[in-house]
Amino acid sequence: MTAIVVAIDGPAGSGKSSVSKQAARELGYAYLDTGAAYRALAWMLLDRGLDAGNPLVVVESLGEFDFAVGTDPDQYFVKVGPDDVTVAIREPWVTSEVRLVARLPEVREHLMALFRRIVVEAARPGIVVEGRDITTVVAPDATARILLTASEEVRMGRRSKELVDQSAAVVGEQLRSRDRADSRVVDFMNAADGVTTVDSTELDFGQTVSAVVDVVQRAVLRASHG
Repeated sequence: MTAIVVAIDGPAGSGKSSVSKQAARELGYAYLDTGAAYRALAWMLLDRGLDAGNPLVVVESLGEFDFAVGTDPDQYFVKVGPDDVTVAIREPWVTSEVRLVARLPEVREHLMALFRRIVVEAARPGIVVEGRDITTVVAPDATARILLTASEEVRMGRRSKELVDQSAAVVGEQLRSRDRADSRVVDFMNAADGVTTVDSTELDFGQTVSAVVDVVQRAVLRASHG
């Protein structure tokens, strides 16, 4: 089992992926983007011309879902079988379908088992795991559990900069739609007991990474004296 597990949760546009990856670099840890698995599953369904909105079709496809993800923050990749989909899973046509697969309990249960296996097999002293419901479901016993959040206005602004080919109105509605869909499955806006909130509304990227690293280092220190 990887000695140190850092679980980072939070809403869409909160910077989970970029902050988690950089924090992993600075800590010398592995990195797991759990959201990539849901995106990769949506990509596979669309690539095969299957209906991501049909729960039976989605659940039946899980047995054929050959997913691989890089856990080195400097050599990150996502593959479905032989196909490198690192870039493709971020395309709007995939993003619009992710909520359809992520809402299904069978999908979440299947992928949770996958995430836990990746965590166990990580070859570094620690691993930063980020995504939705990570602090409460995937890794409730993590060494450090963090809820990374920001105001809706700030999250919309950051997401708009990432998706330069879409209008602010479209990006904003996508973000709100994603929040509404995910909130039916998991509470990602309120920190559970033992989870530290890092609010990046007034912080830049570097300051947010530093805040996360500080929380982790303090948690590791407490654990070593426990």
